[in-house]
Amino acid sequence: MSEEKFKPVTLEDIQKAKENIRGSAIVTPLKKSNYFSEVFKKNIFLKMENLQNTGAFKIRGARNKLLSLTEAEKKKGVITASAGNHAQGVAYQATQLGISSTVVMSENTPMAKVLATRGYGAKVVLKGSNYDDAYQEALRIQKEKGLVFVHGYADPYIVAGQGTIGLEILEQCPEVEAVVVPIGGGGLISGISTAIKSLKPNVKIIGVQAAGAASMAESLNKGQPITLKNTYTMAEGIFVNQTSPYTFSMIQKNVDQILTVTDDEIAGAILQLLEKAKILVEGAGATTLATLLTGKLAIPEKNICFVLSGGNLDVTTLSHVLERGMVTEGRMVKLSVTINDKPGALHQLTKILSEIQANIMQVSHDRTTQGVQFGKTRVDLTLETKGADHIEEILSSLQKAGYFVETFLNSR
Repeated sequence: MSEEKFKPVTLEDIQKAKENIRGSAIVTPLKKSNYFSEVFKKNIFLKMENLQNTGAFKIRGARNKLLSLTEAEKKKGVITASAGNHAQGVAYQATQLGISSTVVMSENTPMAKVLATRGYGAKVVLKGSNYDDAYQEALRIQKEKGLVFVHGYADPYIVAGQGTIGLEILEQCPEVEAVVVPIGGGGLISGISTAIKSLKPNVKIIGVQAAGAASMAESLNKGQPITLKNTYTMAEGIFVNQTSPYTFSMIQKNVDQILTVTDDEIAGAILQLLEKAKILVEGAGATTLATLLTGKLAIPEKNICFVLSGGNLDVTTLSHVLERGMVTEGRMVKLSVTINDKPGALHQLTKILSEIQANIMQVSHDRTTQGVQFGKTRVDLTLETKGADHIEEILSSLQKAGYFVETFLNSR
């Protein structure tokens, strides 16, 4: 069945899905953040789907979809394409229901998500560089083997399952005035917006996409679903470059605004959530709070809920993200400084850095780099800093002392 033939999801569909998933998906906490509320002079609520079974919201829609299958379909087995969280949701729920599952993931999916999906009982196939490549491979395998395809977002049962989050938000926070939701393919926000707008139409629904893969935002600007080329984002959970006509229609009807945030802004939000709220959230989930931290969320409403859609962040990615987050906030900078290649020269350089309280995290010499004069050496430094003003002070002090300085990964 093509997605164009699907009927829009209704409140009744979502209420039925709520009963279907009871016991197989938890009602995740919705907590007020005292820190962010105080800083931004609003009541900031966090809907913590990062604490869901499998670490993301996707098991809601997966359970609802699998329960809709006939016994004959269940015996065939299911297949899906996913950047990770939908994969884990389908694998987990399929195993719970005794259904065999195959998942096609892109080759750059974090290994933690690949291993977790296999651990939940699915056969994993790696193909392509993004979701759309994996999707095409999944369709090929589905046709070849006669499996049932479980789409990640363009399916009414999936959307209805994700919409149960909207019902929970209204139950947990009746005073909510705006809800901010990540957008990849659009299933999550389609479900949430349908549920909330049906019950409280005055609540604003604001979507967020990664600037490097903002297919839905561009589609709304053009008034029709489009496919983007040359897309990229570190938030692989929302890395989708082809807009679904099905979710597009619901988003066009129910979503008030879509904002975009850069990868550096997402990294900064992950860092802030970890430090200030003690919450580990993956890139897709952190996009919502990134709109607040960057000032892009310019709305008068005081009671705002941010959906933290998932927390499946592997250790390697976390390390890179934290470094990017520190750089974005001006708390780390990488410098290349040319000094004389003689005893005491490095001591003179580090003395200046000590005097202006720049903490040296890493240091290395390089005498062989092309362009460095004979008798000189390049020193590469990674410094822990106190903000953009401190970085400017460091650069100014070094330049006044006669050093030639290049900056890398700084906040300017």
